[in-house]
Amino acid sequence: MASLASRIVDAAYLEGDFVLRSGRRSRYYLDKYRLTTEPSILRDIGRALATRLPANTQRVAGPELGAVPLATAVSLATGLPSVLVRGAAKSYGTERRFEGILHADEHVVLIEDVVTTGGQAIESARALRDSGANVSLVLVVVDREEGAAEAMADAGFRFEALFTSTTLGLRT
Repeated sequence: MASLASRIVDAAYLEGDFVLRSGRRSRYYLDKYRLTTEPSILRDIGRALATRLPANTQRVAGPELGAVPLATAVSLATGLPSVLVRGAAKSYGTERRFEGILHADEHVVLIEDVVTTGGQAIESARALRDSGANVSLVLVVVDREEGAAEAMADAGFRFEALFTSTTLGLRT
């Protein structure tokens, strides 16, 4: 895992003044697209995430856009089907919030990339739960350690991260 951590930092770590999805400002940014567009890193992240799935997992889910390649990589590593979680139901065609097949009572693991407060992941997990899925776990690549774990617990979701800002050497 140390090698993968190093590769993630080398590929995705940027310094500067960034506004995060949460609205917070940060001196660093982990560019998830630099992880999900590099085949060898994406493959290895997918394999690492796959080892963390609970035994009863029946499906993996990834919120659009950034986590979709991650959920696909986990799906390929495990043979489990995946589902894409839209931010909102589309207004045309099937008008679905989820793409792919999602059955009520399935045990689903939501895969997410980088979380700060966890707001988007919680919204996606709630949408899955509201549709009848059992969200067994919210599994992320990197937790920035800025409240996501606590927010997940408060929302009633089990939460794990492959890496944290601390384990990646990014916290001072």
